[in-house]
This record gives sequence, C-alpha cells and structure tokens, in this order.
Amino acid sequence: MTYIVNDNCIACKYTDCVEVCPVDCFYEGENMLVIHPDECIDCGVCEPECPADAIRPDTEPDMEKWVEFNRKYSEIWPVIITKKDPLPTAEEMDGKEGKMELFSENPGEGG
Repeated sequence: MTYIVNDNCIACKYTDCVEVCPVDCFYEGENMLVIHPDECIDCGVCEPECPADAIRPDTEPDMEKWVEFNRKYSEIWPVIITKKDPLPTAEEMDGKEGKMELFSENPGEGG
C-alpha cells in the first residue's frame, strides 16, 4: 500500500503534509503536490494533515491512475520538505470539481 495525492490538491497546494512525512516523499509542482509511491512507507501520518482531503490510500477504488500520476510527477518535480503558504486560491478552490483542467505540469520550487 501507498498513499497518493489526488486532484483535490490542485490550485490549493496545502503543505501541512510535508512537515510530518518521515521519509520526505512529497514532490512539488507549480499548483499541487504528489507522493512518490515507491518512497512512501505507508505510515499514514500525512493523510489527516491535509485540509483538502487530497491524500488517500491506494487501496480505495479507482486509485491505480493516481498511483501512476504521482509516480510520473514525483520523478520530475523537486522534493519538498518545508511547509509553505498555500496557493492564494486555496480556500476558494478547496472541494471544487473539475480541477484537472487547471493542472500544471510545471515543477514547483521544492525546498
């Protein structure tokens, strides 16, 4: 099992999760985070830290696409271990549907 970040993170990018991760397996894109599924140790401490409920276990239905999505971007984006301010749109975008069309493949700053 591993944890993944889904599209609930897009345009929010809360980073509360990165501070509690014991193995630094979060990677930062321009407008969301992902978890490297091969680095995640399945401890689950990040899941309750996410205000947008964007972190889920891969054992839930239809998570295979998110495992591959997280793998793809964690291999090209920089690692993030330090909490940052969420995106300015975070409160407004939290819980909105159809956020994949807002997704950016661009990397974040990391750090």
